[in-house]
Amino acid sequence: MDVILDDGFFFGLGAFETIAVYGYPIFLERHLERLGRALEFLGIAQHVSEEDVYGFLNGEIMERGALKIVVSQENKLFLPRENPYGEKDYEKGFTMDFARVRRNASSPFTYHKTMNYGDCILEKRRVLGKGLDEAVFLNDRGEICEGTSSNIFFVGEGGIFTPEISSGLLPGIMRSYVLENYEVAERRITVGDVEQFEECFVTNSLMGIMPVVKLGGYCFDKRETADKIRKEYFENQVK
Repeated sequence: MDVILDDGFFFGLGAFETIAVYGYPIFLERHLERLGRALEFLGIAQHVSEEDVYGFLNGEIMERGALKIVVSQENKLFLPRENPYGEKDYEKGFTMDFARVRRNASSPFTYHKTMNYGDCILEKRRVLGKGLDEAVFLNDRGEICEGTSSNIFFVGEGGIFTPEISSGLLPGIMRSYVLENYEVAERRITVGDVEQFEECFVTNSLMGIMPVVKLGGYCFDKRETADKIRKEYFENQVK
C-alpha cells in the first residue's frame, strides 16, 4: 500500500470513518455523508462513493468485521479488519473512568471525525493500561461530553439522557440511530448529575450499544434499556 506524504501525514489534516460490516456495511450512506462533511471542512477535494466501498468489499468476505476509510488530500485508503467487540464484552459491560484532559468545545475539530485524534488515542491507551475499557471526556465547564471512541447515554426515572452536541462531542452514527428511534433528551450533564442515574451505556459503530457497569466512582446495576436497544438494533439493522 503506497501512501503519499501530504498534510494528512504531517499535520493530521484528513478524515476517517470506521464502518461495521455484517456481510454488508451498516449505515454506509450516513458514514459517507459524515465523511463528506469532514472533508469539506478540511478543504479536501476528495470524494468516496458507495460504489467505491462496494468495489473494494467485492474482494473481501466479512460476516462480522470492520472497514476503515481514511482520506487525505492525496490518499484514499480502505482498511479491513476484525470487529474487536465480542459477546463477552457485552456480558461483562464496560468499566470506565474520566479522562485527564478536557475536551475543547470551542474547536471545530471536535465535531468532525478527523485524523487529529491524539487526545483520544492517548487517553484510551492510558485507561486500557489500568484494565479499564474507555475514558470519558469532560469539557472546560466540567460537563460530560463523550468517550474516547464512543457517545454516552444515561437512564433515569425521567427517561434516557445524553450530552448535547454543544458540550463538545462528535455526533456519532449510532448516537443518531438511538435519538431517532427512542425518546432521548439532550442536555448538559455534569459529573455530579451521574448519581441520579441508574443505568449507563455507550455507543459506536463497531460495538453498537454497550452497557456500562462503572464510570469513575459510580456503579450501575441495571442494563435493561441498553439490552433492549441492542436487541432491537440487531433485529432491525443487522439482518
